[in-house]
Amino acid sequence: MSKRIPRSPDNDYSPDIIAERQAFIEENTPARLHHTRQFSFEADAMAGNIENMFGVVQVPIGLAGPLLIDGEHAKGEFYVPMATVEGTMLASYNRGMKVIRESGGVMTTVAGEAMQRAPCFVFRNARDARDFEHWLVDNFQKIKAVAETTTSVGKLIEIEHYNAHNFIYTRFDYTTGDAAGQNMTSRATFVACEWIRENYPALKNYLLSGNFDTEKRTSAVNSLKGRGRRVTAEITVPRDVLERNLRITPEAMHYGQGITTLASFLSHSSNNAAHPANGLAALYLATGQDIANIGESNQCTVYNRVTREGDYFFSVTLPALILATYGGGTNLPTQRECLEIMDCHGKGKAYKLAEIAAGLVVAGELSLGAATRVDKKTRQNEWVDAHERLGRNR
Repeated sequence: MSKRIPRSPDNDYSPDIIAERQAFIEENTPARLHHTRQFSFEADAMAGNIENMFGVVQVPIGLAGPLLIDGEHAKGEFYVPMATVEGTMLASYNRGMKVIRESGGVMTTVAGEAMQRAPCFVFRNARDARDFEHWLVDNFQKIKAVAETTTSVGKLIEIEHYNAHNFIYTRFDYTTGDAAGQNMTSRATFVACEWIRENYPALKNYLLSGNFDTEKRTSAVNSLKGRGRRVTAEITVPRDVLERNLRITPEAMHYGQGITTLASFLSHSSNNAAHPANGLAALYLATGQDIANIGESNQCTVYNRVTREGDYFFSVTLPALILATYGGGTNLPTQRECLEIMDCHGKGKAYKLAEIAAGLVVAGELSLGAATRVDKKTRQNEWVDAHERLGRNR
């Protein structure tokens, strides 16, 4: 007979109930808890972030930097906390950051913002569905007013609509301030959909999430329309800086990127970059982001060229960068400290953190892009060598 995990209806974060769950684990599993039961903050700080809490997993955090950014919201040098268990990763990002500094910094631009909830509206036939699309456009301002009654921060900026059979798939696009905004948009969209149900009798049914927001996974619609923040980071690396630090020429970098981009196309990959998920996941874990949002945040496109002067231009656009500096896990004690390292905790800092994240991706792409090439003379590979020296537990 299975045993129920202990819970308290009064206070499920008290020391007593946590101790009860720890004892439950030791009585019913092979584990003997020591490290996971130790943490330095009050457990009630976890309320709203986790259920059935029994302890804390400690993930190593390293510091990379300084990362020199020439952004509109992040400007100057930043030290970036990165939580990971992958050896060599911070060393590689540090190397990329050195290249960025010696090149005068990476320019970052936030080009758009939209967080979605994506209802699907169901009708008796395609003609009714088509007519609803016209009504949706004509009544946007009324729907917007209803949705925004639920939030002081969120603003409905567009309702995308896509017709298929007797269905209208929509994406209700919001700005969400400094929050990631998934819960905010769910509540606002639900209230708006109920208003639509009351005011459009031909509507047969609706699903609050018709799966067109493609939450926590990549998609063509996110690549084109965006989800979270759309950010571009770009840099021109002088030839001598590239050759001195990464031991590769602009021509070789461009050549390799062309080959890997073709592989991305052939394999239907979500991006043609080397490893944006590595740096983003480490930053997200350190700063209290919803780590599953890496599913869409790592989606990107990379563009590069050799300039007329013989230098190396590199650019990455991240169309679905989802992160927050306020609310959710960002207020947890250790995560807050990591955000404060970059002066990115609290209201008014989300665009700043987005620009830092995009600059971080560039650092990782430059370093790994060069490291995966094989040296013709020595027949060595920096990627393999680095993992041999730094990334293996012997």
